[in-house]
Amino acid sequence: MKHSLATLTGFLALAMAGCAMFAAEIPPPAVDVETGAGGQPAVAVLSGGCFWGVEAVYEQVKGVIDVVSGYAGGSREQARYEVVGRGRTGHAESVQITYDPSKVSYGKLLQIFFAVAHDPTQLNRQGPDEGPQYRSAIFYTSAEQKRVEEAYIQQLNQAKVFKHPIVTKVSELPAFYAAEDYHQDYIQHHPDNPYVIYNDLPKLGQLRKKFPDLLKHR
Repeated sequence: MKHSLATLTGFLALAMAGCAMFAAEIPPPAVDVETGAGGQPAVAVLSGGCFWGVEAVYEQVKGVIDVVSGYAGGSREQARYEVVGRGRTGHAESVQITYDPSKVSYGKLLQIFFAVAHDPTQLNRQGPDEGPQYRSAIFYTSAEQKRVEEAYIQQLNQAKVFKHPIVTKVSELPAFYAAEDYHQDYIQHHPDNPYVIYNDLPKLGQLRKKFPDLLKHR
């Protein structure tokens, strides 16, 4: 049974007492992907620790059509949770975001990624999760995406937005493999999971606080 946004908000009140999000204000990218004519959907693949929370963040963003939790950076044969979890397959837990670029830009998705979806200064870990499968990474699918990603990381580092340098890796997407069904929409199904309450629901609170105009449901 899926829980409503109101239910998630209720659990959020408990979560905020246990986890403080970033205090830094993240500026929008100075360089962005130009929106082409025709309104064709576009795809972004981002990795920022456990995919449950990252997926939940982007599912709330206006202009996002679909979000799938999965794996990027390794082979199809090893793209299974119990194998990826050993940290030796080359995969990163990732989300594939299909979006309407006429409603939300690629740069705006990256701003959310750096501002609320995860901590881009932690190497091979996010919160309690450790290992290269939890690394911060952006997998580009075009030269234009790569240009925007690299320019934005340079912009944020030069502005010293974070106390520590950004460790996010930018690399070409070899392939994306959807995770097992029980990982999809995990937070909607399990908002009372202690891990979710402490680590993921605060991200939704920060999304609502920092990007109210981008929410599908206010």
